Amino acid sequence: MRDENRTPALHRRSFLKYTGALGAAAGLSSTLAACSSGPESTNDTGGSGSGRNATLTAVIGYGNDGSWDPTQTASAFCMAANNHVYEGLLDTDPISREPYPALATQVPADLTGTSWKFTLRAGATFHDGKPVTADDVVFVFDRILDPNTQTLAKGFFAGWLKEVRKIDARNVELVLKFPFPEGISRLTLAKVMPKHVFSQPGAWDDAIKGKAIGSGPYRQTAHHPKSNTTFEAFAAYNGPRKPAFKKMNWLTIVDAAPRVAKISGASAGAQIADNIPYANIQQLRKGGMTVQGGAGMNNLFLMFNTRHKPFDDVRVRQALHYAIDTGKMVEVALRGHGKPSSSFLNEANPSFRPAKTVYSYDPEKAKKLLKAAGVKGLKIEILSVNVSWIVDCLPTIKASWDAIGVRTTLSPQETTAVFTKMDQKQDYQVVAAASNPNQFGLDADLIMHYNYGPQNPWMGYARWAGDPVAKQLFKDMDRATQEPDADKKKTMIQDYIDVVAEQAVLYPVVHNELMTAWNPRRLAGIRPQPYPGINLLQAKWV
Repeated sequence: MRDENRTPALHRRSFLKYTGALGAAAGLSSTLAACSSGPESTNDTGGSGSGRNATLTAVIGYGNDGSWDPTQTASAFCMAANNHVYEGLLDTDPISREPYPALATQVPADLTGTSWKFTLRAGATFHDGKPVTADDVVFVFDRILDPNTQTLAKGFFAGWLKEVRKIDARNVELVLKFPFPEGISRLTLAKVMPKHVFSQPGAWDDAIKGKAIGSGPYRQTAHHPKSNTTFEAFAAYNGPRKPAFKKMNWLTIVDAAPRVAKISGASAGAQIADNIPYANIQQLRKGGMTVQGGAGMNNLFLMFNTRHKPFDDVRVRQALHYAIDTGKMVEVALRGHGKPSSSFLNEANPSFRPAKTVYSYDPEKAKKLLKAAGVKGLKIEILSVNVSWIVDCLPTIKASWDAIGVRTTLSPQETTAVFTKMDQKQDYQVVAAASNPNQFGLDADLIMHYNYGPQNPWMGYARWAGDPVAKQLFKDMDRATQEPDADKKKTMIQDYIDVVAEQAVLYPVVHNELMTAWNPRRLAGIRPQPYPGINLLQAKWV
């Protein structure tokens, strides 16, 4: 992304309103979107119907009261639901993230140029019965690329996509600023919405509140914020992912105990649940549930306020990372379902290589770095989000820092409270939170720009964007984006990740698995995601 193409970041409070993402990364992943629980659904229809006509009931461990606007949201619940309600020109496999034709009839054969042309699927209609046309495609992309409209999706497209043109009623052309093959997988993030609905006054506010009308295999039938959202198969759907369930009821249950209870026992009220606590895995397996994990970018990270001394000194930031007994954290807090970070990227990412700076547990090195920085008697308050698995990890950080003579206080709070403090530019020392940009994709360019950049909310919180090292980093990132050779681009990304690792301004401590549980006697075709939410587009009744 060239500097002249950058757009101002969303004001933080507006961002929370629009995305419902109360926690991580540049746009802030919805991993943290569900930090305050809503009431358990009073509309549980899991028992209605039988056999193939039964209602599938799912339990989502994140809130459904974030924004449902596909151009804005980073909410785990809403993004997962939108994948069933809306379609992009292309969509991607939830695990491999390989693109497949959705509203478009095919994936372009040549991705090396600056023009991609798409033909829309014949007979595709929105849930209100109106046909999907090129005008709807242009409408959504115009909103995303509009310099006067701030959307989360803008950060995924504006750097490389120049414009989207209508050729005729069923054909569109995407014009790129430079060849960018990675962009093909990002097209799933531009869900096509009906212009005749969302161009009306106040319609985008309605989308934020939960109004969802797409062309996907399921149509939304009811939406009760902090309770549940219901869907039914869209009879007129003629696309590649046919609906297997006549009706679906997705409950939002943020608190772990009632969420686990909902899928436990002979009279379980649901067939699938995400965000399963590690402590409940064996219990659920003994009860006949399948419980599997997905390892990806989900991580606990530390972010330092670089204008609060001594955290302006890179040696101090490094010392505090070296001091953490990450092996113990994985064993005790994560119960083996994670790995100490050896790069900003997780080890399964296609662009992964170990960073030149790997923070293996080395308390003696930590002490030496603090001494070299002239730091004695350091006292730290860790301002943390109160997501359960993050809170489980905090005692290991405290014990590790206490052991090198750093007096540490833990301060877990509601995520909204944490970020309100940073919005108000209140002073802080260190923040511990979670992030998972994998819900947007796997490509490293997306992930790194989602976390770093001069207009990035996180860099504002860390007060680091004006640092000379940061300015050079951002230039290196932009050059890598525009590099046409895939191997060279990969190396350039790995090289600048080395800088990110060395600086340790916002950096992962551990990457962990996300666990999904389901009833194998009722459901087939389930694949656990390495990011929040579920995808049932290839699932079916047994």
